[in-house]
Amino acid sequence: MKGCTWSATMLSGGGEGSLDRLLPSISTSLSPRKRTTSQCKSEPPLLRTSKRTIYTAGRPPWYNEHGTQSKEAFVIGLCGGSASGKTTVARKIIEALDVPWVVLLSMDSFYKVLTAEQQLLAANNDYNFDHPDAFDFSLLVHTLRKLKQGKSVKIPVYDFNTHGRQKEWKTVYGASVIIFEGIMSFADKELLKLLDMKIFVDTDSDIRLVRRLRRDITERGRDIEGVIKQYNKFVKPAFEQYIEPTMRLADIVVPRGGGNMVAIDLIVQHVHSQLEERKLRWDMAALASAHQAQPLPQTLSVLESTPQVRGMHTIIRNKETSRDEFIFYSKRLMRLLIERARSFLPSQVHIVQTPQGEDYEGRTFHGKRITGVSILRAGETMEPALRAVCKDVRIGKILIQTNQDTGEPELHYLRLPKDISEDHVILMDCTVSTGAAAMMAIRVLLDHDAQEDKILLVSLLMAEMGVHSVAYAFPQVKIITTAVDKKVNDLFHIIPGIGNFGDRYFGTDAPPDWSDDDMDEPSC
Repeated sequence: MKGCTWSATMLSGGGEGSLDRLLPSISTSLSPRKRTTSQCKSEPPLLRTSKRTIYTAGRPPWYNEHGTQSKEAFVIGLCGGSASGKTTVARKIIEALDVPWVVLLSMDSFYKVLTAEQQLLAANNDYNFDHPDAFDFSLLVHTLRKLKQGKSVKIPVYDFNTHGRQKEWKTVYGASVIIFEGIMSFADKELLKLLDMKIFVDTDSDIRLVRRLRRDITERGRDIEGVIKQYNKFVKPAFEQYIEPTMRLADIVVPRGGGNMVAIDLIVQHVHSQLEERKLRWDMAALASAHQAQPLPQTLSVLESTPQVRGMHTIIRNKETSRDEFIFYSKRLMRLLIERARSFLPSQVHIVQTPQGEDYEGRTFHGKRITGVSILRAGETMEPALRAVCKDVRIGKILIQTNQDTGEPELHYLRLPKDISEDHVILMDCTVSTGAAAMMAIRVLLDHDAQEDKILLVSLLMAEMGVHSVAYAFPQVKIITTAVDKKVNDLFHIIPGIGNFGDRYFGTDAPPDWSDDDMDEPSC
């Protein structure tokens, strides 16, 4: 095809066998790069195009009704010389793919932390940053493997001034597509095994030199002589010895970089076919039918249906109930629900002395901390009740929305307190229909090292389908609710249900295809 070249040597071909784990080393040096960090923390994890917003921080993987992952992500490796246009090609692929969940991973994040001796070499421009040994391939392979499996990872933020990693690392989730770019993307055998598609961006050396001149002079304050000297002494030899030879491993060679739309269109077509073949979709039918006619799980606790509780349900389920009354009685139910959930937290004997001077054998919370996490937007309405019951509770938020085209839950926003690994987490959502949003939220918590047996899912109303789905996928999660309805209709709305809780509570209009899981944007 004109404008695009298929590489003659594939990963499984003879070219790979001649490689050691890393390419052979050379004794050259490279002056330190005058950049601050490998990733700008102020930039949002998304890419805005003329048509849509693409979430480049990724999303948690799809899990079936058994809580296991369905498919691995599709990983594209982008290799090429310095200033060849790899990042531009990556952005154009992302825009043309029209896939909402993409991770863009750069090798710049994985430079090794220099020792004191290496720091001195770097200060005297005697440390080679274009050598394979400059990169932490072990961490890189470990990180990319976890991302491909759909797990969340922490990406180091490298500081090019101090030649070290910042204290705060960036959390990234798996995605449908992962694009990994760097000058040494094909230099490691274990790394090559993780790449489903290998692309080499082949740009003329004169063009790359001009780009480096423009960038280093305008952005980094260097003089022309210094840039040319660096290029001839370090960059060009590194390209010839380490980078250019790996072109034979590429599946596709893209001449002229980001300007070659013919090649990019070919790449996009192939990726689309792979995604369709892998069918990265949430199987709602399987989720709905997996546990029909099964007894309710022992991990479920339903608030006793006293006349008081049933009376409040009568009011909030009534479509004629005013918004003020709906809010008032919902809050009363929430308080009872949180009180019930609080009783499942561990406690220990605690003896105190009364004002009369007598000992009283009581109970006190036995744990490190309590953290509440609300699934926006409806789950946020339960936070006041939680704060009233649990003093000094920490609060996190998760926004999960349903894709109206696919019916799949998608993570759009996440804010969790630091270090929840030992916390007892109360996960709040007002209604749970299929359990899709709750399962994804639990998955997010587990990815942040929360312990499954310390998670309590609390909801005002649940469908049996949602109860079974959550309990089967996460058998150690405690489920607490005020009522369980038996059915969901063809649109997966709870029957008889309560309507769209978020719209009734916040006074917003429900869309025609509203979801009981209340996976809407928070009110502004």
